[in-house]
Amino acid sequence: MLNVDNIHVAYGQSEALHGISFSGKANETVAIMGRNGMGKTTLFKALMGVLPLKSGQVSVAGQDVSKDESYTRVAKGIAYVPQGRMIFPTLTVLENIQTGLENAKDKRVPEEIYALFPVLWDMRARKGGNLSGGQQQQLAIARALVTNPKVLLLDEPTEGIQPSIIKDIAKALNEIRKMREITIVVSEQVLHFAMDVADRLFVIEGGRFVHETSRANTNEAHIKSYLSV
Repeated sequence: MLNVDNIHVAYGQSEALHGISFSGKANETVAIMGRNGMGKTTLFKALMGVLPLKSGQVSVAGQDVSKDESYTRVAKGIAYVPQGRMIFPTLTVLENIQTGLENAKDKRVPEEIYALFPVLWDMRARKGGNLSGGQQQQLAIARALVTNPKVLLLDEPTEGIQPSIIKDIAKALNEIRKMREITIVVSEQVLHFAMDVADRLFVIEGGRFVHETSRANTNEAHIKSYLSV
């Protein structure tokens, strides 16, 4: 569903990603692990078209999207939940979700969204800025899901979230895969969350992948050695 082939990204003359390649199948979750500043957010912005590629290719369901603007990539099946969630604080929960339906003919929120995140139904009239961090994260995921994506990108979804909500988010992501058969790519520093959701794990360091493993073969101590400061 997602294919990333040898992409390079630079900030001016400084190259930030050096030949990143990976793929994600339908109904598969891939975790990109790494400390802050190692290139996770840069990678996600490049996949979404926020940052241009210096070289390489990104494809979704066989379509090359490497030169497409972000809004075109959304139309072709990529949804992005950015680090920090970036919900609209002065809009209600319902209005936040409906921003993801801007180009849809049917503006009604699918019932499965509220089944995945019941708290959003209970708080649908509440301002987004009045939600807790975990509730805002669920709202950001819901807003992305209503675009009906083939690929869902989540950048640091557990940042600032309490442990009980982290478990709820992991459960929801696993349910989403069953319901939609989409590809999920998540960047993360919390290993136990990655192990709960991911089929494969990559470690990024200095803008390069330095380790790859399946969940079944993961050496947790080895992964933690890359995540420690």
